[in-house]
Formats: sequence, C-alpha cells, structure tokens
Amino acid sequence: MAKPLKENICEEQLFSSLFIKYSEDLNNFLFYKFGNSLSPKDKVQEAFIKLWENCGKVTPNKAKSFLFTTANNLMLNAYAHQKVVRKHQEIKPKTSTNLTPEFVLQEKEYLKKLNAAIAKLTEAQRVAFLMNRVEGKRFKEIAQLLDISTKAVEKRIYGALKKLREDIDEL
Repeated sequence: MAKPLKENICEEQLFSSLFIKYSEDLNNFLFYKFGNSLSPKDKVQEAFIKLWENCGKVTPNKAKSFLFTTANNLMLNAYAHQKVVRKHQEIKPKTSTNLTPEFVLQEKEYLKKLNAAIAKLTEAQRVAFLMNRVEGKRFKEIAQLLDISTKAVEKRIYGALKKLREDIDEL
C-alpha cells in the first residue's frame, strides 16, 4: 500500500529527512562549482533556512529544486560581493605624500574662493546647484522636490555656473 504524499515540509520529520537526503549533495555541488573560498557549507545552511521559512509554499517534490536554486543564487551573490570588494581593494586612495605645501595652500585658497562665490549666488541658484553637484540629484528630481519645472532648474543651475565662472578665474 502506497503512503499518502505529505504536502507540508513544515513537519519536522519530513524537513530533517530532506536535510539528510540533500545536504551532502548540495554541499558537493556548491564545492565543485565555486570552490571552498565562498564557504559552501554556510550557503547550504542558509538554503535550508530559506526552505524552512518558505515551508508552507514549497511542496516536497519541489524541495530539491528549491534548495539547489537558492543555494546557487546565494553563492552567486557572495561571488558578486567578493568581486566588488576586490575591486575596491585595488583602488588606492590618494596619498598626500606627493602634495607640495604650495599645492595645499593653493587648494585652500581655491576652496575659499569657491565657497565665497557659492555664497554670492541667489538662494534659488545655490539650492539647485548644490542639489545637483553635491547631492548628485538629476534635474527632474530637483524639479519635483522644489515643485518647479525642469527648465527652471536648468536655468538656475546654468545661471549659477555662469556666476561662478565670473567670480572664480580658475573654474
């Protein structure tokens, strides 16, 4: 007589039998595909945690597919994150060892001129200019925040740039 199919992975016995059945295969799959550097055992555990969190949604016949897909995606995310970390480690910060005292003094003077020139702008120009250049907002975003048209934002920023060029020779 055939056993009735259990439809609920949330039962502890069924879940632990799935763990026993698939954990080693899943670990081997991740190890062979990605190596040991991304800790495949941790991703196996995370995949089973996600299966437990979604136990009411996943049927037993889909559990293996769910586990392998989830674990693979976790490893791909970890790999992508590791790639970003390596990229940022390669970027060397600017060191101040090659800066001459003359350059530092010129930079300070320039910043004083720039701040004075920004202070001379009208409030509307200053707000739009700083939102664009410092905060990195686009014209459309600024227009929505200030409740004005995009053309008005463009006019304010270009007016600010024109005044800044007049006030600062080096700009």
